[in-house]
Amino acid sequence: MSERAVMPSGAQAGAEGTIDFARHLAGKYMTFKLAEEAYGLAILKVREIIGFMEITRMPRTQEFIRGIINLRGKIVPVVDLRLKFGMPPTEPSDQTVIIVVQYASRGRDVTMGILVDQVLEVLSIEAEQIEPPPSFGGDALEVDFLVGVGKTADRVIFLLDIGRVLSDSEAQDLVQAARS
Repeated sequence: MSERAVMPSGAQAGAEGTIDFARHLAGKYMTFKLAEEAYGLAILKVREIIGFMEITRMPRTQEFIRGIINLRGKIVPVVDLRLKFGMPPTEPSDQTVIIVVQYASRGRDVTMGILVDQVLEVLSIEAEQIEPPPSFGGDALEVDFLVGVGKTADRVIFLLDIGRVLSDSEAQDLVQAARS
């Protein structure tokens, strides 16, 4: 997938794999900010958006697991994506929200909240606007949770696979935190 997903209409057959890649990712995305960067999640993974609320810290959990919240009687673990991505922790503001997402991991549903700086909008991102994530070489930090890069007129949006943000063992730790 070294070729670009944005191809002229007369693109050669060798580009078909990249075009298929972009078609697979095209759709609606909930976009949000972390620091100054924009990220997008497939809208079908988003269950709801709630305003920032008190998060109860869980002992003996990884730092990026900020804790748990009680959401209408259900315990939901909350991950600070800034910490998970190696940024400074989220400092709550009037724009800070928790996006509740759900995905499957090892045959079980994982529900978690992700703490983000600000929700931007829901966007339809077409195949022509999506490129594969850049390659940083074998020794680069793992960024396999980035499935593509969306381009709009005014910004670049990192498209996330929320199911890959946490490793299988981190997801299981998260499930355990919610059960405790």
